[in-house]
Amino acid sequence: MALKMRLARAGSKKRPYYHIVVADARAPRDGRFIETLGAWNPMLPKDAERVTLKEDRIKHWLGEGAQPTDRVLRFLDQAGIANRPARSNPTKALPGKKAQEREAERKQREEDARAAAEKAAEEAAAPTE
Repeated sequence: MALKMRLARAGSKKRPYYHIVVADARAPRDGRFIETLGAWNPMLPKDAERVTLKEDRIKHWLGEGAQPTDRVLRFLDQAGIANRPARSNPTKALPGKKAQEREAERKQREEDARAAAEKAAEEAAAPTE
């Protein structure tokens, strides 16, 4: 059985509150889970205690092979329980494939227009000489 440590949403509409649970990876997000390992209240200010964790149970489930999701791994890294490797995505800020193609076409049109204008200027200057 593949185990995941993930967030299960609770709280009312526009007032999120999340339980950190360990569940079977096939179970629905807010459905059946095995154990509650903590909570996260994103509505609290950042300097308050937004995250509560049961460290001993988390270590137990990590030892059993449970895989934390990215958000839960951030909490565990902040608490010093697990290590989250640094990510580097240098292409994230680049425009998409189609936008890059449109930009290349636009530059090509500008270059062609510039070359045509230079050629026209040369031809206009040549007959006067």
